[in-house]
Amino acid sequence: MAMTNPERPRRRPPPDPVAVLRGHRAAVNDACFHPSLPLLFSGAADGELRAWDTISHRTISSVWAHGGSAGVYSVAASAGLGNKIISQGRDGTCKCWVIEEAGLSRRAIFTVKTSTYHFCKMSLVKLPSLSHAPQSSSSCSTSDVEPQRAIIEENTESHDVNSTESLKGHEQGIISNGQNLMAIAGQESSHIELWDITSARKMLCLPQTCNANMTDHPTKQKALSIAVDGLCNGGISGGADNKIVMFTLNHLKGTFTLRKEIELERPGVAGTAIRLDNKIAATAGWDHRIRVYNYNNGNALAVLKYHSDSCNAVTFASDCNLMASCSADTTVALWELYPPKATSKADITTRDEISLLI
Repeated sequence: MAMTNPERPRRRPPPDPVAVLRGHRAAVNDACFHPSLPLLFSGAADGELRAWDTISHRTISSVWAHGGSAGVYSVAASAGLGNKIISQGRDGTCKCWVIEEAGLSRRAIFTVKTSTYHFCKMSLVKLPSLSHAPQSSSSCSTSDVEPQRAIIEENTESHDVNSTESLKGHEQGIISNGQNLMAIAGQESSHIELWDITSARKMLCLPQTCNANMTDHPTKQKALSIAVDGLCNGGISGGADNKIVMFTLNHLKGTFTLRKEIELERPGVAGTAIRLDNKIAATAGWDHRIRVYNYNNGNALAVLKYHSDSCNAVTFASDCNLMASCSADTTVALWELYPPKATSKADITTRDEISLLI
């Protein structure tokens, strides 16, 4: 009697979201977590900015941040901002909001008129993090790094200033190497460039021999999103083609090199994010899917298929326990993926003993 082969173990199915936040009436373009409080902020295409409680999964407050058909295109928070968040609209403005006891302030405390009406998301200045302490998380996209004129309005007064001075945290993929402000920009020519903001000088381009007519770049379409890791030593980018690019940065040597290419079955990556412990990266795809990768080796970990329309952005909480994805289906999904292991008392005791021996 012939022996039958035992069944192969089935692959573990991807998890479902732990919660789905509903309430927006238009496509949700971006979301970000508060660096220390259990709050999530989301911005929609109809101009609404919402604050959510990530424990009760309820809306705390909402404001119409950017009127008309401009919509909220990007939201950002960081430990350096404290109880404030920044929203960016396609109306050519960035606004700062205070987080009060009852939720968001009814009026922005100041408005920066950038005179930019495009699909480029802002980014906050990112400092290297040597630990898992809360730091700012940047969601990056294409960027014009030429100095522009901007107007900041605070209350009833307005001042004409140079945006390279007033918007240091709003350039795309901006990081600080301790001396100069560096910007990583994905240009419409499909190149990823490293700029010195202080001198307004382009330092490097990926690949190193790039020009405006070049067609053999790894990302053959426009770069739509760039995320820099917690140590500012590299990042991940995606665009309108079917490739995700992981790259490394060496500030001392001035090198900017390709680390790995990941080919997708379907084209289009609207958003990228890297968890603050530099272990996991995620992408938001036009094909309604969130893809999760091991950031160190680029191996695929999961494909999340909850959303019913194009995914616009993905972001991680500063404690690395939650991930949020937002979509054109008007929802925000919360996920628990590979949470960091809690440090046990035995591990703490062992480390203390080793430190004493040293």
